[in-house]
Formats: sequence, C-alpha cells, structure tokens
Amino acid sequence: MALYLLFESASGYALFHAHGIDEIGQSVDAVRSTVLDLKRFSKAVKLAGFTPFLSAVDALNQCNAISEGIMTDELRNFLELNLPKVKEGKKAKFTVGVMEPKVGSHITEATGIPCQSNDYVQELLRAVRLHFDQFIEQLKPSDLEKAQLGLGHSYSRAKVKFNVNRVDNMVIQAIFLLDTLDKDVNSFSMRVREWYGWHFPELVKIVNDNYLYAKLAKFVVNKSDLSEKDIPALADLIGDEDKAKEIVEAAKASMGQDLSPVDLINVQQFAQRVMNLSEYRKNLYEYLVTKMNDIAPNLTSLIGEMVGARLISHAGSLSNLAKCPASTLQILGAEKALFRALKTRGNTPKYGLIFHSSFIGRASTKNKGRMARYLANKCSIASRIDCYSDMSSSIFGEKLREQVEERLDFYDKGVAPRKNLDVMKAAIDGLTNTEDDDGKENGDTSVKKSKKKKSKAEANGDAMDVENAATEAETGTEKKKKKKHKLEEPQDEEMQANGDDETPKKKKKKNRDAESVDPKTGTEGKSKKKKKKSKTDDE
Repeated sequence: MALYLLFESASGYALFHAHGIDEIGQSVDAVRSTVLDLKRFSKAVKLAGFTPFLSAVDALNQCNAISEGIMTDELRNFLELNLPKVKEGKKAKFTVGVMEPKVGSHITEATGIPCQSNDYVQELLRAVRLHFDQFIEQLKPSDLEKAQLGLGHSYSRAKVKFNVNRVDNMVIQAIFLLDTLDKDVNSFSMRVREWYGWHFPELVKIVNDNYLYAKLAKFVVNKSDLSEKDIPALADLIGDEDKAKEIVEAAKASMGQDLSPVDLINVQQFAQRVMNLSEYRKNLYEYLVTKMNDIAPNLTSLIGEMVGARLISHAGSLSNLAKCPASTLQILGAEKALFRALKTRGNTPKYGLIFHSSFIGRASTKNKGRMARYLANKCSIASRIDCYSDMSSSIFGEKLREQVEERLDFYDKGVAPRKNLDVMKAAIDGLTNTEDDDGKENGDTSVKKSKKKKSKAEANGDAMDVENAATEAETGTEKKKKKKHKLEEPQDEEMQANGDDETPKKKKKKNRDAESVDPKTGTEGKSKKKKKKSKTDDE
C-alpha cells in the first residue's frame, strides 16, 4: 500500500510520496538512523505536490485550523488534486500520514481518504521537516526561516489577543502593585510624621490619617506662620473647623524645635511625594475594580474585588482558580500553616485568603470554619462560571451572595435557607429576562420600521394589497373557528359520557354481576344455577 506524507509548513502545504520505504520490518530506531542522510532519504521520498499560502493572514488561518484539528477547503482541494482518485465502492490503495491525529480523523470523515498517525509516520515527517528546503528548488533556507518566524509571531499574538478584556494578568500585576504601594505609603507617611514631628509634635495627636497629615505638613510648613486667618483654609483641607482651630492653638504653644528653611523645603517635597503616591494608589484601586468586573464579575459580587484578585493572583490565573476544588480554595494562602500542621500532626488551618472576607468576620467563632467551607464552595462555583461562560453577568454572583447571607442567618437565628436548585433557577430566569428585554427593545425598533414602511406603501397606492391581506386574515380566523368547533364537539361528548357516575364498561361489568348474584336473596343467578344442574346430571 502506497504511503503519502502531508506536511504543513509555514510557507504552504506539501505532499510527499514515500515509494521506496517498506514499513514491514522497519523499526523506529532504524528509520531515525537512515533519515538523517539526505541522499538515502531523497531516493525513498519524493515531492508529489506543493501549494504556497497566498498571504500571511492566510497562513495564520490555516495554522489555526490545523491546531484545532479542522480541515480547511484549501487543504481539501489540495489533497483531491494531488492524491490518486478512488473509485466508488472500492477501498483506497494508499494512506496519508499526518502529524496531528485530529486532522487525520477529520480528513477521513469528510473525504474518505484513509489517514494514519503513528511513531513511524512522525519520524518520516520529522525527516521531511529537516530536509524540506532541499526538496523545493525555489525556496531558500532564509525564506523558510523568515516565514516560520513571522507565522510564529502572528500565531502567538493572535492567541494572546483572543479576548483582550478578559486578560487576568493585569489583575495579578495590579494587586501585587497595590500591596507594595500600601507598604510604601505606610512607611513613607511614618517617615513624614517622624521628620515633621521634630518641628510640630502636637499635630500627630490631632490628625491620625496619613494622607491628611502629609497635606497639612505641606500646607503649614512653618508652624510660627500659622494664624487665625488660616483657619478657613485648614477647615477646607480637613473638613472640620474645630480641628482647624485646635491646630492653630497647638501651633502657638508648640514645644517643637525650629527647622532651617532648607529642611522645611525637603519635608514639604517629601510630603508631596507621599500625597502623589496615595492618589496613585486610589486610581490603581479603581482600575482594579473595573478589571475585576470585566474578568470575574460573579466572584467580585460574591466576595469583593480585593479578595477575589488575591485569590486569582495566588492561584496564578482565573483558569487555575476554576480548576481548584473548594477544599483547596478554602486554604489558599495558608500553605505554610497546612504543611506545619501535617508535619506536627496538629489541626489543619480552616481558612486562608478567604479570612479577609466580611462573611467570616461576621460569623461567630464557633461557626467560622463552617462558614469558610461554605464560602469556598460558592467561590469555586463563581470562578468556574466566570472562566467558562461566554456571557459576562454578575447575576449568579449576586444569588450566591444571597445564599451566603442566608447561611449566616441560619447559623445565628436558625432560619432555613433556600435550596441551591431554586436559587440557580432564579438566576437563570434573571438571565433570560435580561435577554428578553434586549430582544424586546430590538423588536420595538423593528415594529416602528415596519409601520413606517406600511404607511409609505399606502401612500404609494398599495391599499389593495392591504385589503387582500385583511380578507385573507378574516378567512383564516373563520377556518380556525370551524376547527375549534370540530374539536370541541367530541370533547363535549366525552365530558357527557364521563359526567355519569359510571362508564359504559363499568355498567356492563355490573350487569354481569347482577345476573350472577341476586341482590335481594343473595343467591346465585340463573346462569350459575344452570351450570350446577348440568353438573348434577352428569354425576
């Protein structure tokens, strides 16, 4: 049986005829040793056909189809042109060796061409890849390298840009940056407090917020310059007139030492840097909120943006988090405590990153573990919906949040929660209602357009068509009424028959029983007496 080899290169499709190779008695090791020599391999394998790709876009489309195991129209035409034709009702006297088994199965289903993909064929195709530039005369090795590099870049770029809005890497980087910014802002604000505290130590006790303290340090600069005229400006900064008056009075009787103008300028500049960092932190948090609503809307509505982003970053990606079971998600972030407990044979941890959720904080100490287990279960459901659903909606997350609230009430007050099946049905109904509303809006616009078209048709003199349509509608309604009357008549007869207490079949049975047994005397009827008489006569 002849063997053909299908090779998908970056420049086009190629078909080779392996006429000088006998598969019987050949081992994979023997093939590996012989295919390296081009002279021996070129005698056994010859080029049967080659079709180049039209453009880089065409090459990318063909590569995507091959990776998904789909045979394109171009590949089908190429195979039908270059392979020998098979008569109907007869088996093919050749097979096609393919690298991807999925592509081979699709080719056999669509065209009936027998395909195979085993170790022997794959070794031959590796040899074809090694000596491919030698088989095609016009193709140079540099051209093939450029085609491979361009196709590889475009393929990877297309895979990365498959869905730009749902790239979870941005969330991972944003949550890491938020955590580092929190540490930096806290350490820098403490440095501002310590630095400016030498000059104005009473301000630390009056203002507790780090951002407000940096604002005041930049505004006041020198405490001796403060007066009652600055109270309205201080009140605008702080938002409290009483505190502004207290700051002015404390500045008058302050025990701090005086600083040189250069030192005060440095303190002022450093306070401005701290303010800029804290403002950037707010903007970054808003960005994280928007990205989490795009990537994992159900998880954010269930557990919040920060905890959801930490879970995704700790798991590595949203798909990894969706693959985690609920028991793993429950202790995600507490790996050290888990392994320490396993080593010392102590109690394993009840929660990891989930502990930062408000639900576990609201639960009592006795029910914290149970609440963590239940919340991890719901988080795993929400992450799987976000990862594998095409529609981005937060309805399931809201319903799951309601379930967690009901479970909290059940632990505290004993109120029975709803069943999971009922809640999921309500969520699906909510999804369908939103889709119906969108469809109604589109339908209303189409109805308005159709009304406009009808009015234009009447104005142009198409009133006769409208009258004909009306008469057809009337005849159609009359026919429907007749059908209804016909259907209703047998139903009424059945209802009358069923309206009696006994059906005809039951009456027949009762008449038979009445013939056999006399209701007054309780003796047997005529038929049974005749039977008894016949028996006695025979005796």
